[in-house]
Amino acid sequence: MKDFIEKFAEAVDIEENVENLNANTNFRKIEEWSSLAALSVIAMFDEEYGKTISGKEIRAAKTIEDLYNLTK
Repeated sequence: MKDFIEKFAEAVDIEENVENLNANTNFRKIEEWSSLAALSVIAMFDEEYGKTISGKEIRAAKTIEDLYNLTK
């Protein structure tokens, strides 16, 4: 999970307060979250995990753990 959070933070371009992110963080409430960040997360899934996820799956997710569960 820690590795996923670090990759998520890098994809969303979060430079400060990364240590405040955890599995229960509602990623939509992160200041840096935007439609461009969502595209970056989709690209991260493809590059890092070899998985294709859709915007619909991201919209259904609420927490970082929900996103992490899509890697399985």
